[in-house]
Amino acid sequence: MDAPAGGTRRARLRTLDVAGESGYSVQQVRDLERLGVIPPAARADNGYRSYTPVHVHALRAYRGLAGAVGPVEARRMLAELRTGPVETAAAAVDAVHVRLAREREEVLRAQQALRAIRSEADTPGGERDGDAMTITQLAEALHVRPSTLRFWEQEGLVTPERVTSLRARRYGPAAIGAARIVAALRGAGHGIPAVREIMSSLHRLDGAEDALLVLRHRLDRIAARSVALLRAGADLAAVVMSAEEPAAPGRSCPVTPA
Repeated sequence: MDAPAGGTRRARLRTLDVAGESGYSVQQVRDLERLGVIPPAARADNGYRSYTPVHVHALRAYRGLAGAVGPVEARRMLAELRTGPVETAAAAVDAVHVRLAREREEVLRAQQALRAIRSEADTPGGERDGDAMTITQLAEALHVRPSTLRFWEQEGLVTPERVTSLRARRYGPAAIGAARIVAALRGAGHGIPAVREIMSSLHRLDGAEDALLVLRHRLDRIAARSVALLRAGADLAAVVMSAEEPAAPGRSCPVTPA
């Protein structure tokens, strides 16, 4: 008789058991095994799949990771978490938390810039009067390439000042604030035409309100991704620690079909 899920690492589970414990359908379990989300199941003498609780943890962890970073990256991460050392796996999960925190901070800065524009403040984006950045500095601050800032300039989204002797771009507080807003809108999935329309309407009350609404939705989405990652925490830990455990003996056992 199959051992129940939640037992030792060597407990044997049918596909139906794994589906019930993970919340996926039987077909989804097989599909995710084929995609490498979970390690290949052992085969019993009668040819049926034989899983362990680690497979259940991996499937649950995948759901949370996919919600946080997307399914493609989640598959890649899980493969690394299952096979790499604990310190490397922990660092990979920490990096996702850091990325989400950075995205949240960028949206908050964009909100500050929008509020400054709406109130006609002299220093949008919370920058001190007189602060300026080169194109390299601004690109690094926004985690984009300098070529991206040049493209935004060509599209009329961000207008830098110029040092005429060297033709080098110089971004003052207003341009920095605009760039933060553009970066946040692009991160929220808005195309260039939509961003251009929003940016051109920022000095109207309705335009600023529309942009603030977009950014509030962006913050809500980041919060949902953070919660998904938190929910996956215990299962991620189980997957990571399973890599440190000795492999189960390679014996097969009879299981009934799913």
